[in-house]
Amino acid sequence: MVVSIKDALKFVGIIIVAFCAVFVCTFLLNFYLDALKIEYLITEDNQPLYDAQLSTAKFASALSGSCLTLIALIMLLFYIKLYIDNNMKKLGILKAMGYSNGKIALKFLIFGISVFIGAAFGFGMGFAVMPFIYKALIVDGLPEISITFHVGLLFALVVAPTVIFSLLSCGYAYLSLRRPVSCMLRGESCGKIKNRAKVSGKERRERSFLVEMAFKTLGSKKPLAFFVAAACFCFSAMMQMGWSMEELSSGAMGIIIVTIGVVLAVVLLFMALTSLMKSNVKNIAIMKAFGYGIKQCAMAVLLCYVPFALLGFAVGTAYQFGILALMVNLVYKDVEFLPEYNFNVSVFFITLAVFVVLYSAITLFYSLRISKISVKEVMTEN
Repeated sequence: MVVSIKDALKFVGIIIVAFCAVFVCTFLLNFYLDALKIEYLITEDNQPLYDAQLSTAKFASALSGSCLTLIALIMLLFYIKLYIDNNMKKLGILKAMGYSNGKIALKFLIFGISVFIGAAFGFGMGFAVMPFIYKALIVDGLPEISITFHVGLLFALVVAPTVIFSLLSCGYAYLSLRRPVSCMLRGESCGKIKNRAKVSGKERRERSFLVEMAFKTLGSKKPLAFFVAAACFCFSAMMQMGWSMEELSSGAMGIIIVTIGVVLAVVLLFMALTSLMKSNVKNIAIMKAFGYGIKQCAMAVLLCYVPFALLGFAVGTAYQFGILALMVNLVYKDVEFLPEYNFNVSVFFITLAVFVVLYSAITLFYSLRISKISVKEVMTEN
């Protein structure tokens, strides 16, 4: 078998993202469906608050679900491309033996198992915490809402995503395999050569080797810039949103949002930087062979992604403020006694400080990994 279950289980990042997406959507959508059953018990005075609760559940599940699904999809396609590039010769041999692109691509259906594992665990955990979430979401004045199991929700959040992502994996693999067999046997992609902007000799001389190395690293791994920005976006948005939820909703929801934000940020950053390190092992070895220190190697490989990290943090800050302001001014506009929401400057600076410490710690971790790269072992590899 070209692709095994072991290969699919390596997609730990996709499993975690799928878990977070389904986990949040499970208790929010289940709450929405159960709340619809008590509509006849709602009085005229409580109608605005009841409508606001329903709108919040739909609004939050749609935003979190769509955002996390997009991240999971991009991660899946990135990993499939990485798998095909790393196994180009093996796949080329199969094509030379007469296997069609479609027959080989069907093996990639197994990558949907990563989505299934994450979605199944997320659905189960969502039901496990549902009693606590219901207690936190139901405000004084509204009738008690009992928990009901909805089979349609299980299909929509577990079965359907697994089928869709499996088919997308197969389709993307089929398109990626449409390459000449001769190129694949040589381990080459044989893609179209893009016209690169010409750099004058003077500009090349002015650029130092480390700067040139940073530009080449960024150019060869452009998708990783998205993952770094997405990680910092999740951390910034969900940390600040979680702190604000204590005033607008409940402490329990705030803790859940903060936890998910931290987990997603760490997973995405480790995934991106691990792939980056693996693809630059030989370059780092060459730099060490020419006398460059660990700090200089780390700057050349890791520093070019710092602007994307800061951009993701800034966008996340603007995003969480806009979403919460929209909820307060639109969803809860008819609800009385709701505290006014303003941008929390102190929470922003606390989140920024924690972000700097976390990002620096992860960068330091990979700098230490650079120190363990053996020049001799890399140079003697076939």
